[in-house]
Amino acid sequence: MKIRCIRPLAGILLAIIFLGAGSALAEAATIVALGASNTYGKGVARNEAYPAQLQAILKGRGKPARVVNAGINGDTTEGMLQRLDRAVPNGTSLVILQPGGNDRRKGSPDRSGEIQSRLASRGIPVVMMGNEMLSGLPHQPDGIHLTPEGYHMLAEAIASRVQAAMGR
Repeated sequence: MKIRCIRPLAGILLAIIFLGAGSALAEAATIVALGASNTYGKGVARNEAYPAQLQAILKGRGKPARVVNAGINGDTTEGMLQRLDRAVPNGTSLVILQPGGNDRRKGSPDRSGEIQSRLASRGIPVVMMGNEMLSGLPHQPDGIHLTPEGYHMLAEAIASRVQAAMGR
C-alpha cells in the first residue's frame, strides 16, 4: 500500500521540480553581443571573451541571462546589419552593440544608427559599447585585442549598464 502512494507522489514531486526549473529558464533574459573581433574574443578561449564573462558576472549577481556571442572577426557594421535578423532572434531582451574599428579601417560607412533603428522598431533595447571602453585595459601584443583579464574588466565595466537596460 505504501509503495502505491509513494510512486504517484514521487511523480508529482518530479513534475514540480521540472516545472520550477523550466520557469527559471524562461525568466532568463537573452542578450546578444553583436560586434567584431573584440566581441568575438580574438586570441582568447570562448569562455574568456567578454560575452561569456558577462554571463558569469550576471549569474553571480543573481540575474539569470544567456549572453550570445554574435561577434565575427573583421566584421563591419554593414556586415552586422546584413546578418542582424539571424543574429538577433525574436525574444531577444537586449543587444550590446560594439561596432569596433573595421568600418574606418576598411573604408566602410558606419551603419550603427541603422542597426539601432531596426532593433528599436522591434522593441529591443541597445547598449552601445564604444571603442573608448577598450582604452586602458590590458591588450594582447597586437595592441588591438584584449587579454582574458582585459575582457573580464570590460565585462565588469558594462554589467551595470546591461542590468539597468534590462530593468532588473
